[in-house]
Amino acid sequence: MNFEDFVGNEKVKEQLSFLQASGRLPHAIVVEGDEGLGKRTFAREIALNLLCKGENKPCRNCPQCSKVLKGVHPDLYEYSATGGARSFHVDVVRDVKENVYMQPNEADYKIYILGNCQCMNESAQNALLKVLEEPPKYAMFILTVTNKSALLETVLSRSVVLTLEGVNEVQGAKYICSKDETADYDEALKACTVWGGNIGKAIESLGDSKLSKISGIAVDVCNALTSNDEYSLLKVCSVFDRDRETLVSTLTLLKTVFRDAMVYSNGSDVLSGQRETVAKLATSFSRKKLMNLILACENLLDLTLKNGNNAILITKTCYDFRRAIGR
Repeated sequence: MNFEDFVGNEKVKEQLSFLQASGRLPHAIVVEGDEGLGKRTFAREIALNLLCKGENKPCRNCPQCSKVLKGVHPDLYEYSATGGARSFHVDVVRDVKENVYMQPNEADYKIYILGNCQCMNESAQNALLKVLEEPPKYAMFILTVTNKSALLETVLSRSVVLTLEGVNEVQGAKYICSKDETADYDEALKACTVWGGNIGKAIESLGDSKLSKISGIAVDVCNALTSNDEYSLLKVCSVFDRDRETLVSTLTLLKTVFRDAMVYSNGSDVLSGQRETVAKLATSFSRKKLMNLILACENLLDLTLKNGNNAILITKTCYDFRRAIGR
């Protein structure tokens, strides 16, 4: 399989290519990952590979590929919930069940991309399960979901789960600039750093004030740490109340800032784009303390992504950062 329009996640692509080459491609694939990581794009790339009739798949030129790219292929079906809880209704799944047993129109496969399956209630999942248990040989289901835990174990047991992650920051910035000639590379790199290689969120933030907001918070946190001002640190962190996404993005950026400070020297590359702050941190803290701050970021990110209580997270963030620098 070739995934020309989907960068990063090489291990996932290799796994899928191996399954196809060995004749073990499953009838159901669950593509798991945060919003903005390209789950739908990846699902369409899978469909393109399977429906292509050219020699080097996908050729992107044959009639089958052209129809997929234009969104008019008669054997590719896309359904997606609006995003609200339980908004993926069982009636949609019933429509799929009625359609799936009719032979493909012109391809070897009939492919169903079911988006935002975290919005699928238990009734809808059980209805889908009946098809997954005994699918027609030509049927392929690609389910996208923010977290596989939203799906029933019985659905997961009949699927292969592929988890998407953020890409390398430089790779992400280059991709953004290749798709948008007006994009500034340094800004794209900073956005990819802030959003942990999440290209979708990076592109979105380039068009609004999110990026500057998160960068400003990160700088304020660093200033509070270098000045040993506990009150200022707590005040800065209070902005995370009821805003978990900003906390995740700020911790991700801070991790890069602290890493930059560890290896900082005049003229060295600063991936975070915060050269002045990085220089200040490098002169204020030892490499050991900076490493402690990086580890604190990793632990806090893990706790945040496990849906820890926001108020506790704010307090713990302040405590862990001060403890990391021995205060």
